[in-house]
This record gives sequence, structure tokens and C-alpha cells, in this order.
Amino acid sequence: MSFFKKIFSSDKKETLDKGLEKSSTSFLGKLSKAVAGKSKVDDDVLDNLEEVLVSSDVGVNTTLKVIERIEARVAKDKYLGTDELNKILREEIAGLLSETNSGEDTEYTIPELPKQDNGNKTPYVLMVVGVNGVGKTTTIGKLAYQFKKKGLKVVLGAADTFRAAAIDQLQVWADRVDVPMVRQDMGSDPASVAYDALQSGVSQDADVIIIDTAGRLHNKVNLMNELTKVKRVMQKVVGDAPHDVLLVLDGSTGQNAFEQAKQFTAATEVTSLAVTKLDGTAKGGVVIGISDQFQIPVKYIGVGEGIEDLQVFNKFEFVDSFFK
Repeated sequence: MSFFKKIFSSDKKETLDKGLEKSSTSFLGKLSKAVAGKSKVDDDVLDNLEEVLVSSDVGVNTTLKVIERIEARVAKDKYLGTDELNKILREEIAGLLSETNSGEDTEYTIPELPKQDNGNKTPYVLMVVGVNGVGKTTTIGKLAYQFKKKGLKVVLGAADTFRAAAIDQLQVWADRVDVPMVRQDMGSDPASVAYDALQSGVSQDADVIIIDTAGRLHNKVNLMNELTKVKRVMQKVVGDAPHDVLLVLDGSTGQNAFEQAKQFTAATEVTSLAVTKLDGTAKGGVVIGISDQFQIPVKYIGVGEGIEDLQVFNKFEFVDSFFK
């Protein structure tokens, strides 16, 4: 099929292949066992395949969709050899993900926004949410680096004032990437920090303002109220802020990442996802399931610790590397 054509540069593709190596090796090993001794795709093979997909963290609902697609293919083609299963899986999963409009980017970009009422440029405001420990601060730092590399002016806002460590960690990234950061003391009102960050960004003619937020989920109502307040206060400076609410998920937690996605999408309007730490785990299938189930675009994936190892998510390159 025409899904798979070279999109990424060879270096970028090599990083993706390496980052998904554990997931790919684990999945293909299970797949080999599932078809051992079988020459054609029959009910037994499909039952085994269902188990392989679920155990690879693709998720039950997405797994059932994939199985249905392969059943339809078997019915249409009458005979399907097990030697073709890897290729067919790649095609059907890419086809499934093609039904969403996400995962087709190849570069770090921001949309062109209409100018503000006073004629000034409108900065692109990105609010980042996610529980502590998922790689939220690292993701913000790497995003700042990528946007700056594109020639964009970036300002960071340390609105996770619940933990002093969160402010200090973000400061380390701001210094490393050499972008300005707006901060207040631990315990300050997060909305006040966000307000200051947007005012500072506007006065500096920033292209991108990235706001970190607290990662507490023990009380969803408090989180919802806090994030709503942050949004409302930011809109006093930039009328339609935030332009994107990015939820960062730790891919290595597998099904727990699904649960976090459910919790956060219930607490605030999440508009995009970043799935991190995929290089250290065999749970890369979670990206396929999350992308399909939540119908929220996966924008970025973390496939290594290096500053360049946060990649723009491209579903075709991802599927190609996953089934390598």
C-alpha cells in the first residue's frame, strides 16, 4: 500500500527505530509464537493475535478494531498466509490511524495566529499538563529547544508552584536552552505566574509561550478549578489562550497512561498528547491505542534521553518502526 514512504531523514528514522526497538522486538517475538506451526490466518491465529495486541498495550478496544479489519481481509481474500501477517498488520493499523487527522506532521511548527486587537503579534500559548514524573519538565525543555532552533522566540512560565523542585528543574532547562523563564516563589498562585509569563512574552514579542502546570491528580475537582483559573487569567492577556493544552503521558506505564489520559481529559480540555519514555520499555503499542481511543492527536513522542530525542509523532513512520 502507499502508506509507507520515506518521510523522516535517515538520522531521525534511526533514532525512532532504536527508541522503539524493545517494543518491536517484544511484539514480533510474541507474533512469531502466535503463528508458530500455522500456514494460514484462521480463528486460532486471530485469537492468539488478539492476545498479543492486548499484552502489547494496544488496548482492548483498538485491538478489537484491528482484529475486525483482518477478519474482513481474510473473508475478502479467502486465503491469507501467516507469512503476510506482519505486513497486513502494518497496513491495517496505519489505515486505522489514518482515520484521524493527527500524526501527519514531520516538523515542529506552530499555526499562524491572527494579530491582537492592538495590531501586535499573537504569541502561541501552550499549556502543559500531566502528573509528576511523566517527563513533563523535560518535554517542555526539549520543545523550547526545538522551537528556538526553528528561529522562534520562546518564553517559559513555571506555574507548577506546588513543588520547589519543579520550578528549579524548569530553570535548569531554561538556562540550558537559553530562553527566558518567568517564576515566582513556591506556593504562589499558579494563575498569577501564568499571567506574568504571558505579559512578559507579549512585551518581548515572543512567538511561543509554554506554561508548566502542577501535576496533582489526587483531587480532580481542585485540579479542574486550578487549570480553569489559569486559563481564565491568561485570557486577560491573550484572548484565546491557551491555543493548545498538551497532556504528557509516560509510555512506560502502559495501561496506566490510558487511565491518566481519562482523568486529565475529564479535568480539562486536552487538545494534544505527548507520550514519553518509549525507549526504555516494550509498551510502545500504547501510542497506537491512545491515538485511536481518545481521538486526541499524539503530537510528540519521547524515544531517548537526548535533547533531539523528542520527536514529532508521525503515525506512518511510527508504525513502520514498530513492525520492523
